[in-house]
Amino acid sequence: MKEENQPQKPTHTVEDYLMRMLVMERDHGAIVSARLAELLEVAPPTVAMTLRRMERDGYVVGRGGKTLHLTPLGREFGYSVTRRHMLIEWLLIKIFKVPLRQVHDEAHGLEHAISETLEERMVEILGDPKVCPHGNPMPGFEEFVANWKPVLSMKTGQSGIIRRIHENAEDDHDLLEYLIENELLPGQQLSLANFLPFNQTCTVVANGKEHTLGLRTASQIFVELE
Repeated sequence: MKEENQPQKPTHTVEDYLMRMLVMERDHGAIVSARLAELLEVAPPTVAMTLRRMERDGYVVGRGGKTLHLTPLGREFGYSVTRRHMLIEWLLIKIFKVPLRQVHDEAHGLEHAISETLEERMVEILGDPKVCPHGNPMPGFEEFVANWKPVLSMKTGQSGIIRRIHENAEDDHDLLEYLIENELLPGQQLSLANFLPFNQTCTVVANGKEHTLGLRTASQIFVELE
């Protein structure tokens, strides 16, 4: 039975918003509604309406100003759904042998239904992972990945081990498929052959093969430098 002062659990839609808002605030310091609409693939008026409800319910503040931020309550629920999502991804890979290309979408269909009791059991079974299968940090473990740098920060000739594919790439099916097909995934060694800002590309070498990446793609791949 829900206690009288216990906050009501967000709807599935609001949880989806909170997951993306956590990443945006972590990376950029604030939340931009136009970018949120792009990531969620919904119309800006729909985002505006949802944000009004979220501000009313105490999940965000600042909608009427220049910057939008999560409240402590919004961040708490955002952490919860993100953690459940990442644990499900690991469970799908380790127990059910679901391919990496599928786990992100499959987890979205399950993350809203996991109870706290089941979440604790999953943590125990999976060994309390600090990152998701794509290398992104579990909520509260951002410092664990702090030394992993995007390919764009590498110098020509520098090498490292791919450790992380950014959350935004997980939602880009074509990009994720490209990275999987070309083995540009966590655990693979990578070196930067050249960087050509004038045509917005760089060339990397992984598994003995050269790959020409657009700078947007390169910005989604993080390495631990050697």
